[in-house]
Amino acid sequence: MKRELLIVGINGSPNKNGNTAFLLEKGLKAAAENGAATTMIHAAEALKYFTVPFCTACSTPCKGICTEGTPFAGILDEMRRADGLLIGSPVYFGTISGQLKAFADKIRCLRVGKNLLNSVGGAVAVGATRSGGQENTIRAIHEIMLVQGMTIVGPGHIEYDCGHFGAAALRPSSEDMFAQEKVEILARRITEVALATKDLRRRES
Repeated sequence: MKRELLIVGINGSPNKNGNTAFLLEKGLKAAAENGAATTMIHAAEALKYFTVPFCTACSTPCKGICTEGTPFAGILDEMRRADGLLIGSPVYFGTISGQLKAFADKIRCLRVGKNLLNSVGGAVAVGATRSGGQENTIRAIHEIMLVQGMTIVGPGHIEYDCGHFGAAALRPSSEDMFAQEKVEILARRITEVALATKDLRRRES
């Protein structure tokens, strides 16, 4: 049976229904409209499964020991099936949130397994001011993706222009129509590139 593309949104905000989640939902809706299955992971919620939410490098290379027997193991399985990731964060002191950084460290085992190699990724950032660190936050998300071996795309599309780095928003994101358009374009690009590169990923059919 032909496997459906899966695009996973990762909300790096501590708020499950805040500005970052709003934009990610917009993007996932656009991905779904382009034929992908979608799901959302809330980093802050996922970290609640751990007594210590930060990586302590208990095994090198990482074997995911801290996730065994927890619901987080299911999150890892979901991410192993992902063809694309749409990762978002609010700007905290010019970069990603602590929740997103802790989440990224907790998925080190995916790098060991090359589970996200050649998956497609795009980034979303929301700041309090127009020049509030959004681009630096997007770059930090891109660096996480590069370490996982992912293919990074921006909000460029044949029907629009070549795009820039990602979807950079000014809160409240519900009023930033430019950012809403960009995240929809970004999600379309992720979906299309994921479809075009699916044979590069090691996945069960």
